[in-house]
Amino acid sequence: MRFRELFRQKPIQSILHDVDGGAHDSMNRTLTVRDLTFLGVAAVIGAGIFSTIGGAAYNGGPGVSLLFIITAITCGFTALCYAEFAARVPVAGSAYTYSYVTFGEIVAWIIGWALILEYAIGNIVVAISWSAYFNNILQNFGIHLPEWLTIGVQSAREAYDEALKSGVPTEDLAYSLAPKILGFKFCINLPAFLITCLVTWLAYIGIKESKRTANGMVILKLAVLVLVAIIGLWYIFSNGTTGNWTPFLPNGMSGVMAAVSGVFFAYIGFDAISTTAEECADPQRDMPKGMIYSLILCTIIYVVTTLVITGMVNYSEFGGVTDPLAYVFDKIQMPGIGFIVSISAVVAATSVLLVFQLGQPRIWMSMSRDGLLPGRFAKIHPKYRTPSFSTIATGILVGLPVLFVDDGLVTDLTSIGTLFAFVLVCGGVLLLPPRAKEAGKFNLPYVNGKFIVPVLVILFMVLARKRLLGAFGEIDSGDFQEILFLVFILLAIFMSVMSFTRNYSVIPVLGLLCCSYLMIEIPAKSWLVFFAWMGVGLLIYFWFGVKNSRLNRVQEA
Repeated sequence: MRFRELFRQKPIQSILHDVDGGAHDSMNRTLTVRDLTFLGVAAVIGAGIFSTIGGAAYNGGPGVSLLFIITAITCGFTALCYAEFAARVPVAGSAYTYSYVTFGEIVAWIIGWALILEYAIGNIVVAISWSAYFNNILQNFGIHLPEWLTIGVQSAREAYDEALKSGVPTEDLAYSLAPKILGFKFCINLPAFLITCLVTWLAYIGIKESKRTANGMVILKLAVLVLVAIIGLWYIFSNGTTGNWTPFLPNGMSGVMAAVSGVFFAYIGFDAISTTAEECADPQRDMPKGMIYSLILCTIIYVVTTLVITGMVNYSEFGGVTDPLAYVFDKIQMPGIGFIVSISAVVAATSVLLVFQLGQPRIWMSMSRDGLLPGRFAKIHPKYRTPSFSTIATGILVGLPVLFVDDGLVTDLTSIGTLFAFVLVCGGVLLLPPRAKEAGKFNLPYVNGKFIVPVLVILFMVLARKRLLGAFGEIDSGDFQEILFLVFILLAIFMSVMSFTRNYSVIPVLGLLCCSYLMIEIPAKSWLVFFAWMGVGLLIYFWFGVKNSRLNRVQEA
């Protein structure tokens, strides 16, 4: 196989012909702008606002609201690039398909493999968070499940070992009480497994049922968040606790940026909208609007919620708090509101699970259509018109791990996978041929970056000069984090030169650079796991994908 064949590209016209000409089984086109907006809100307003926002506030103080705005702007650049692709290539597959038509097959495979990591780990984390909130609600009703049915064996064993080291009694711990099966302690997170099965069933039986469920859950959780904002603001100004907003940046911008992974994890949901392109009534018109509307709405909600909770309770009290919204109302003696928030958190997490369980099978379906995965992944159910086998496979991939894995799973891996996809989507737009503006379709605004991008990069380097000089001094020490920073500086300089010489548009360039910068802020240990995952993916590609690729078969014919 020649090296250049790894970068063979799929023509846009070929993709459109396959869909319009019936080369693939059709799916139900039922989604409107409202449905797409609600799907975006369903995915974005979830575990982030009900759990990780507490840790973010602890690190950054009230100023962490700025991080939500920074992240939203970054995602905004990317959303515009997604919208441009959606207008040109209105098919399922998201960043995988977009990369295929611009960078070529091996890059498309890599991004598809990264998206599998994004959706799978993201849903595992959300399912475990859902289980914790659901178990708290049951306890409020006097229902107490055995602890060994609500925790993974790894977490149970770690708690047991920690108790032994500290001299704390262990007889009442989950690991001690769990029954033994075949010599092994039987600790499973049963609620997380059951909700995964339920959501997978919803995704399996059809997009209509899924969208109705998602829309209902979105309306409920938005109503609760509006209630939280109204009561919270009333409390802040009637009790004079506005002093909690001072200092606004207690740990400076470094404290704000320390929460970048958790905050960005909250925003990855709008990517899932693009996977439903073949189920949109008018994807070229509606998908761009759905992405942008959901992003704006979610940003307003996050900023307001962050300011409300840090105004009600001082930011320093959120250390280790996993349910910040419920916590602040318990703190001000309003446990009833806190209980309503807990119920809303369960609903919110369910909606995230649903949207992600819709997204991943459609990426697998697209990869299978191209021959990079076995043909069964592209099978459409004759009655429900959903990718049936891929949906079941997704349920298994998420459902089995949530039974046993450590509930300390971090969001870093999901964020890396998503940011990687965003970088390629933004870069891919720069490689698209120009097209005439078409009525009824989204057109990415062109702003010449010839001078803007170099000026912004120079300004960034001036502001970051201390870190830049320090990074050069850390090269010999093998500090991976600072090496990543230097790589980013080289990328920024390269993009400045390219913008100056080729008149690149500002929007995709800034999207690429902003996402790249957020990537380097993620801890180095997560990068090592990400590289290992990519290595496994490349082995599968060279073993199966290369010879079975549809483009390869066309070339051989």
